[in-house]
Amino acid sequence: MNWRNVPSLAALRAFEAAARHGSFTAAATELNVTHAAIAQHVRTVEAELNTSLLVREGRGMALTDVGAVLSAALSDGFGQIIDGVHAVTADAEARPIALSVTPSFAENWLMPRFADFWTKHPDFGLSINPNVTVIDLRRDGIDLAVRYGKGDWPGLEATYLLPADFTVIAAPSLLEGREIETFRDLDGLPWVFESMHKEARRWVLDSGIDVSKSPVNDVPTFGMVMAAVRAGKALSVASSALVATDINDGNLLGLMQRQPKGLGYYIVHPKGVLSTKARILKSWLLAAV
Repeated sequence: MNWRNVPSLAALRAFEAAARHGSFTAAATELNVTHAAIAQHVRTVEAELNTSLLVREGRGMALTDVGAVLSAALSDGFGQIIDGVHAVTADAEARPIALSVTPSFAENWLMPRFADFWTKHPDFGLSINPNVTVIDLRRDGIDLAVRYGKGDWPGLEATYLLPADFTVIAAPSLLEGREIETFRDLDGLPWVFESMHKEARRWVLDSGIDVSKSPVNDVPTFGMVMAAVRAGKALSVASSALVATDINDGNLLGLMQRQPKGLGYYIVHPKGVLSTKARILKSWLLAAV
């Protein structure tokens, strides 16, 4: 598509409005510019096309034959542009916002709080996609995601949401009165980890806990980890934000806590302008903390 020999869209728009109204003044009012600006734009189009498009007729303006052809083409073209913009806007307003989160974050932090969001935005369409894999947000049509890491993902804008401090958790029945004051006091106790959540196991090793002296089990989901821990079968490690309710209710004990430097939960999205709905959801997530 070669635009080199085409007058500017602003000038063409001014001519189309003047031709439709038969008046520079009415066109100026529609486009919120001056009468002189419309006249200048029309003269520019005529000069670039080397032909007369509008002539004075009484108190108004009349189209030449060439002007009538151009006016009709521009009316159709600008009409299609407007229809296309309206279609995109309508689609953005109608389709649900796609939110990608890790399953553990969805289950333990997001969903217990989400009744508040739906109360405030009852007509808000939302599609929640629990996923632990790394995905291409733009390619997969994801508007927002909550991910764990350092917030340095290439090509994405990241906004800090929650700290990523971890807590060693256990059911009171597992300890049976055993005093836990240091990490060494955990030696010999069984552990359970979510196989896809490598951060938890790395945190344990970085904390100096020697799991080689303990029975260790891997399970597929965080829900299974929590079921085993609540049943008193094993210790585990989880983000403090995700187990705060269990600890506050006395279902679990928080034994040790540490916040790895630079790690946290971040709201991420492709760089660029967020839709109105995406901005509403992002603001709610930040306020919910």
